[in-house]
Amino acid sequence: MKRKVRYYFLKNAKHDFVASITVFFVALPLCLGISLASGAPVYSGLMAGILGGIIVSLISQSQLSVSGPAAGLTAICATAIIQLGSFEYFFAAVALAGLLQILLGVFRLGGFTQFIPSSVIRGMLAAIGIILISKQIPLLIGYNKPDFWTKELFNLFTFENGFKNISDLFQNISTGVILISVLVMLLLYLWEKYISAKIPYLPSSFIVVLEGVVLAFLLSKLFPSLQLISSQFVTVPSDIFSKIEAPKLSSFFAYSAIWKNAVVICFVATLETLLSVAAIDKLDPYNRITPQNRELVAQGTGNFISGLVGGLPITAVIVRSSANAEAGARTKFSSILHGIWLVLAVVIAVPVINLIPYCALAVILARTGYNLAKPKMILSVFKQGKEQFLPFAVTVIAVLLSDLLIGVLIGIAFAIYYLIVHTTRAGYTIREYDLEGRKHFFIELALNVSFLNKKRIAEMLDRVPEDSVVEIIGSKSVYIDHDILEIFQDFKSKAKDKDIHLIMKDIAVVETMELH
Repeated sequence: MKRKVRYYFLKNAKHDFVASITVFFVALPLCLGISLASGAPVYSGLMAGILGGIIVSLISQSQLSVSGPAAGLTAICATAIIQLGSFEYFFAAVALAGLLQILLGVFRLGGFTQFIPSSVIRGMLAAIGIILISKQIPLLIGYNKPDFWTKELFNLFTFENGFKNISDLFQNISTGVILISVLVMLLLYLWEKYISAKIPYLPSSFIVVLEGVVLAFLLSKLFPSLQLISSQFVTVPSDIFSKIEAPKLSSFFAYSAIWKNAVVICFVATLETLLSVAAIDKLDPYNRITPQNRELVAQGTGNFISGLVGGLPITAVIVRSSANAEAGARTKFSSILHGIWLVLAVVIAVPVINLIPYCALAVILARTGYNLAKPKMILSVFKQGKEQFLPFAVTVIAVLLSDLLIGVLIGIAFAIYYLIVHTTRAGYTIREYDLEGRKHFFIELALNVSFLNKKRIAEMLDRVPEDSVVEIIGSKSVYIDHDILEIFQDFKSKAKDKDIHLIMKDIAVVETMELH
């Protein structure tokens, strides 16, 4: 048995090693950028990347997914940090979210995401993408004050918005930063359009960071008047692990907002994880399927530890995971290795990391936000019809005008309302024709006929004129609600009074109760 394990390890090790380097180059700038967008210390993103790569991968049974801090959670983290008022409380919420995920996995509740309409999920991701893009604008033009954003774009309930400092925004712009941002965006476009397919092992995020570093250096040497100031560069302290702000036990019960944010983080992290894992399983050439509940236990463990040591929330991330798969990874050893490379980076390469300008990371995050809210995707949802587009649009607007949890709940409520409206209109099909001077009504019941169809069916039968022929066919129905069967039984006596010839096929007979 040991020989067999060793054989497969050696067989896959070369592929996993190469893939891990590719994933590292994707993950490092994202860990830094997501910390920036979340308003958290840089070490928080790096810590989440390390734990996601090593701890989560060791517990998970997913062979190709890579976990770490997720761009989709930046809006939630930024809001939570401001709302809770301290990093300690925020990290407590992350740890609690991890415990909730473990409980979901232990009680085998990982399938709850299947009950959320896909239109609502797409709407949530699109709204996060819009917020993520908008949060990068100050950094792309050189605004270096972290208090530009306060929570959401606009909160309909508190009448607060994220544009309070907009008048101050254009007074603090930097020509050098704008120049670097434009050139980096141009290179990113050209690289992905013409070069990336030829050099797939070199990720575009690494190229963007490299160009940002080179351009910032050239500006400082050739055009000193345009050089960037120190606050416009990444700042990772040399003693990064001594800066960890671990939450105290008392902070877990400080006040209810910590638990509320924990529920939000748990919900979105679980949703993003399960969606990412499902997508990555489809890319697996060996058709391996990841157990959802085991994955939640792994992610929950990672988040619990991450919160305890001052890290950001962790999820399985589609960008890193797809890069891992495309780079030829065979097993989860590649994800574990990428976590080890992150550890080595923060131990021996901090001076190099501190050469990265924030605007280069902002370009990467803006691209990520664009991928979440692509006009092509929105148009595709629109073409699917109003049944898909209206819940999608309502979710996007609700998230932008409130917060993520309330927005998603509004989207789900609207989707349910829309479903109920359509269900009440369904339930049966009817054909009407004349035969030998009498009206004939042929009524065929649907696959499922619920109590939601009561009103429409009762009104339809009430409109049947005297001296008619009515056929009610239930042959195709798997389920007919008892309330509907009672309506048919009540109609029997009415049909006699109105001289209606009633024919019922495959309709169960039930007793009706008279209410006195």
